[in-house]
Amino acid sequence: MNLNRYIISLFFGVMLASQVVMTGCAARVGVGYDYYDPYYHDRHHWDDGEARFYSQWAVETHRPPDRGFRKMNKREQGEYWKWRHDHK
Repeated sequence: MNLNRYIISLFFGVMLASQVVMTGCAARVGVGYDYYDPYYHDRHHWDDGEARFYSQWAVETHRPPDRGFRKMNKREQGEYWKWRHDHK
């Protein structure tokens, strides 16, 4: 009987720990990150608003919107920042 209690306690402990880990990761992703724009020498905070601009740019320039900004090469990032500064 004690073995069953131990297994149940262990199971719920693992479930609780996994929730804490997933919530912590989600909170960090939601905050965003700062990006230095070397073309215009300014900083941008990548948040939900910037993500909307990025999605709009991706559609207008026929790029896949689910491809992350950090995955683009420097030339493409420069194209985005030029477009972004023209669409403030």
